[in-house]
Amino acid sequence: MLKTKALDEPARLAHPMTRRRVVIIGGGFGGLTAARLLHDADVILIDRTNHHVFQPLLYQVATAGLSPGNIAWPLRTLFRSQPNVRVLMDEVQSIDRTARVIYLRDSAPIAFDALIVAPGAHPTYYGHDEWESCAPHLKTVADAVRLRERLLLAFEVAERQRAETGTQDRLTFVIVGGGPTGIELAGALHEIGRRAMRPDFPHLRLEDLSIILVEAGSRILQGFAPSLSAKALTVLQQKGITVKLNAPVTAVRADGVMVGNEWIACPNVIWAAGTKASPLLATLEVPVDESGRVKVHTDLTISGDSWIFVIGDAAHCVDAHGKPLSGIAPVAMQQGRYVAQLINQDLKSKHRSPFVYRDRGLWARIGHAQAVAQFGPFHASGCVAWALWCVVHMFFLIGRRNPIRVMSEWAWACLTFKPGARLFFAESVGQDHLPSKGHAVNPTVDDRTPFRRAA
Repeated sequence: MLKTKALDEPARLAHPMTRRRVVIIGGGFGGLTAARLLHDADVILIDRTNHHVFQPLLYQVATAGLSPGNIAWPLRTLFRSQPNVRVLMDEVQSIDRTARVIYLRDSAPIAFDALIVAPGAHPTYYGHDEWESCAPHLKTVADAVRLRERLLLAFEVAERQRAETGTQDRLTFVIVGGGPTGIELAGALHEIGRRAMRPDFPHLRLEDLSIILVEAGSRILQGFAPSLSAKALTVLQQKGITVKLNAPVTAVRADGVMVGNEWIACPNVIWAAGTKASPLLATLEVPVDESGRVKVHTDLTISGDSWIFVIGDAAHCVDAHGKPLSGIAPVAMQQGRYVAQLINQDLKSKHRSPFVYRDRGLWARIGHAQAVAQFGPFHASGCVAWALWCVVHMFFLIGRRNPIRVMSEWAWACLTFKPGARLFFAESVGQDHLPSKGHAVNPTVDDRTPFRRAA
């Protein structure tokens, strides 16, 4: 049985724990899965927020297809029936491997017997962090809500300008990144234009909407088979979405983006171009890859410590062919399950079988009844892939909340595209409104401003 090294009394928890103490950093897919399976230990789950979020559907919150409550659940509620799990909302500042202690921003230091590091990843602007204010990313529920407000305000401003001045300027959106998030955002924005413009924005037409997807590589969806990438590209182009390949972004400003040598005037830039590892991992002082992910052993432990595990987006873990595993939900969940089993069985390093990922497939939804799916040698596209995408995501969702509510609300929004989340509020949008040519956004002056018309 592992024993926690003694700490001074102020560094201990408010209530004593007598069993093995397992600390989990991060309430994402990996951390949540591990915590649920650890029944014979005292578990402390630490996260910067009070909820677990189903990240694959964040883009639907951002595009007003779903409300935040459909894809996020309070961690305390999820573990209400598991008294051995304590949820702590705080931010881990550093990890002391020698003392076996983690240090937090607001709470006292916490000692551990076993540590599971799953802090997730952060968006990267590849050395240009100043671009973030002009090109918001999509990683958290808060990001999704802010982006939703930004997108809806863009439609409202365009409608108002067209109605008042008759200007013919196109409503342009530029999405940087041709991965699943970028593809799904582009498809969802097209759905807004096709389904909402005519009934809700009578002065706008579908041809007024311009969606440009920018990818620095030679093809979109580079994690998928080339044939599926080609099919996804065809679907996007058939929708009227402009796709620019081999087109790296070299500058982003409030009024547009430089793609290679081409300047695209556009105040609506969305960043979906990649992630980097959490800076917390540097405090472990172990080898990392070029993205900052920890190079773990076959049992997902770090060099020099058999009871510190790194999983999910934070881990550089290779498959049987030496290829790094993607930072996707199925990988993190399987890693969380594997680590929990090792801790439950108290297996020493020499008795541990290596972690083996069982492929659960790759999925990307391009729009209503359009998707691509890859499951080993099985490839699908169109309606078949879209149906599979719906089933897979529903399966993950109903495992976390009342299935009747989730299935009814989520399926209604996805199948009919009649969302009830097309809302924003003056207090939040007024602080970060979009530029409008010759028209200041001032909700206190003109009764026809977007704030009074949002619905």
